[in-house]
Amino acid sequence: MLTTIPRATLRLQFNKEFTLEHTLPLIPYFAKLGVSHLYASPLLTARPGSMHGYDVMDPGSINPELGGLPALRRLVAALRAEHMGLLLDIVPNHMGVGTGNAWWQDVLEFGEKSRYAAFFDIDWQTAAPSLRGKILAPFLEAPYGEVLSARTIKLRLDQEKGGFHFSYYENEFPLSPASTSVVLGEIPGGGELAEAFARAAAQADPAAAVLSAKQEMRRFAAQAVAIQPVLDALSAPERLGELLDQQHYRLAWWRTAGDEINWRRFFDINTLAGLRAERPEVFEASHRFILELYAEGLIDGVRIDHVDGLANPGAYTRKLRRAMAAMTSRRPAEAAQGEPYIVVEKILGADETLEPKWRTDGTTGYDFMNEVGALLHDPEGAGPLTAAWARQTGRPGIFAVEEERARRQILRENLAAELNSLAGRLHGIAQGDPDTRDYTQEALRRGLEELLAHFPVYRIYASAAGGGPADIQQFDRALQEAERACRHSARPVLALLRRWLLAEAPRALPPGPARQERLRAMRAFQQLSAPTAAKSVEDTAFYRFGRLLSRNEVGANPEQFSLSPEAFHAAMARRAETLPGALLATATHDHKRGEDTRARLAVLSEIPEEWERETTRWMKLNAGLRSGAAPCPADELMLYQMIVAGWPLSLAIDDGAGLKAYAERVAAWQEKSLREAKLHTDWAAPDEAYEAAATTLLHACFDPDRPALKEMATFAARIAPAGAVNGLAQTVLRLTVPGVPDLYQGTEFWDQSFVDPDNRRAVDFAARAAALACPETGVTGWRTGAVKQTVIARLLAARRALPALFAAGGYTPLRAQGPQAAHVLAFRRDHEGQSLVAAVTRLAGRQGLREPLLPASFWRGTALEIGAGPWRDRLTGQDVQKNGVIPLETLFSTLPVAVLARPESG
Repeated sequence: MLTTIPRATLRLQFNKEFTLEHTLPLIPYFAKLGVSHLYASPLLTARPGSMHGYDVMDPGSINPELGGLPALRRLVAALRAEHMGLLLDIVPNHMGVGTGNAWWQDVLEFGEKSRYAAFFDIDWQTAAPSLRGKILAPFLEAPYGEVLSARTIKLRLDQEKGGFHFSYYENEFPLSPASTSVVLGEIPGGGELAEAFARAAAQADPAAAVLSAKQEMRRFAAQAVAIQPVLDALSAPERLGELLDQQHYRLAWWRTAGDEINWRRFFDINTLAGLRAERPEVFEASHRFILELYAEGLIDGVRIDHVDGLANPGAYTRKLRRAMAAMTSRRPAEAAQGEPYIVVEKILGADETLEPKWRTDGTTGYDFMNEVGALLHDPEGAGPLTAAWARQTGRPGIFAVEEERARRQILRENLAAELNSLAGRLHGIAQGDPDTRDYTQEALRRGLEELLAHFPVYRIYASAAGGGPADIQQFDRALQEAERACRHSARPVLALLRRWLLAEAPRALPPGPARQERLRAMRAFQQLSAPTAAKSVEDTAFYRFGRLLSRNEVGANPEQFSLSPEAFHAAMARRAETLPGALLATATHDHKRGEDTRARLAVLSEIPEEWERETTRWMKLNAGLRSGAAPCPADELMLYQMIVAGWPLSLAIDDGAGLKAYAERVAAWQEKSLREAKLHTDWAAPDEAYEAAATTLLHACFDPDRPALKEMATFAARIAPAGAVNGLAQTVLRLTVPGVPDLYQGTEFWDQSFVDPDNRRAVDFAARAAALACPETGVTGWRTGAVKQTVIARLLAARRALPALFAAGGYTPLRAQGPQAAHVLAFRRDHEGQSLVAAVTRLAGRQGLREPLLPASFWRGTALEIGAGPWRDRLTGQDVQKNGVIPLETLFSTLPVAVLARPESG
């Protein structure tokens, strides 16, 4: 029986080029591979042409570009035929804004009187006089005056809708009812209709009256003949400017947003507006369709995108679970059975755990990706690689230094408006109390910056009841660092901020505006700390600190270089006890590097001295290609890492077309890396000269007439087998430790991808289906990736045969005995008479492998006690000895990984 809690998921990225219909013929392959659920990227109607779906415009429909609701029903029917289900990625925190978003357009048209005004986090009473009662609309490609003079904004009539709008390329900005009255007053015969719009504008709720007036306007427009000349005349800069000043929004250059935005965005993206999902009417309107999909049995659970963006994540997840559970009785008998499956996209800090009171099944797996990735690194490499990075680049060898600098820059340049708004809100609170009225807005802003510059987690979750123990611990860590960094005279401000944002419960205040303002400030701080962390760490500092890029991954802290086997075992045991249904990911649509790209990079932790020698030589070979100081040594060294880490296993240096294609992929990564770092160039103002110099260096690295190309290709080939050992190890661990393994599309083969859009390229599923029909049981043909796919398929078959063992089995570490014990990690899982042993090779980078398998002589004298048999290797089908102790030269004779189960256990 199919249950709502998956055995294993496979994530698919849907877009107009890979639709629901495209998936139908692939379902037999996915079923044969062994997953129980497909895991879909957002499917609700998004911005036209969206390649990711996170810019939802209509939460009440399936995106027609993906096939719409009929295609979804066909997909689910096909899945049910294979006893499979579907998980859906949902986006409750924000929406795409623009012409296709009826809620947003209504707010632009009616301002504070819009029935959807409270759906979005808008500050209608901002300090800026030009924005009081208005929304900043930072969607112009150039300064407002230039755009106005260039006459690229046009006044247009939509005869079908019965309304006027300003047209700016593909954007449409509706006119307010009052300004519509003005325009109609200029049109012959439009006086009576103008009065109707004027009367509507004066009403407290003008929507119904405006709708009626628009119906009359459609009839009027069909008969009038002088409308367009009037509109053309009103599009003259002076007249158009007068009309624009009468709107509920202020059109502005996109660059003004960082300083003046007065509504919450997703991070710093002007086209994504934050939703107030904590409001009942917003939750109901934005989740009605999702709940219907669950009730109809079309989905079995959800992945909640960016849960830390919500005002109160715990209250939201509990409410969602209740709402979905209430629909269970309506689900058809053929749908998956059980409680709704709910996981959250959550970046956990080093000592942070997911709150059980949220009532989720766990995270989407970034925490596991960090744990298994760190396990693959040799701790002995941290010191030499740190010293080499600092010596070769002059950049800090400590990630925390880069992170703090990035946080300050983001707060200064990208999120200044949000920081200033919060400071202003707190200053208003201060003004209401004689004891705090002398704390200036600027002092409060400086205090907030210090706290946010040192904040150790995405956010805390203080509420009307104040902060809990975990909140206090994290806030006080930031407070201590802030106190060290600022003058002694600033400490009273920091203490005041602690009191207001953490310690003093708003509900302890008398009911009224003061309580509400305190709660709003508390939530605003939390909703600012999360984007500050994301933009500063993942989208900035990760592109500056290049000691070893395999540790610069979503969910990881590069400061943590490695993880001991003991710590890994402890983490997996906790997972078995607390969140056995959480996802286990090693690749996602958001990863910085593919799972096998990271696995190959991890090998460098074992050979740091050799890596420094090689890169020093390459820098000397390419020294004459630099243009002055461009590119800087840090950017150069990160380029070398990516070239060798992502080098395709099938690419030869005499393959001109292949080299060109790979160079183009690296170039796309390099452009994004340079701009995200925000040191020498950025997205807002690209430095063409610097980027050209970096591109020149890149192309030289792929020049067959230069020695660097052969040397890099040779080095990539040298570490590739050990990288494949790491890749197989993390694959086996993902499929056997407590949790639900998640496969990202196409990663059944080696995943040497880079950051998006590279990791979202089309997948050759036909090749994967063909390979699955001819399993690869050894490492002879390892370069194709078929061996990885075989391991995945056989372990997914084991999960299907032993569902209770994988879902509820305990976790017991096993310790090898012998000279090479440090090179194996093993554990055992038991449940009601069923048993499984998993063992993987680790730290094989110093052995000079020609294939991903250590020789038998390496393992001689090392054995693993696994308990009385009989045992059978689920990967090779071989029976192993029954006395309970197995030599590793036997266990790893065919593959560098093994998973044993008793034959009677399936």
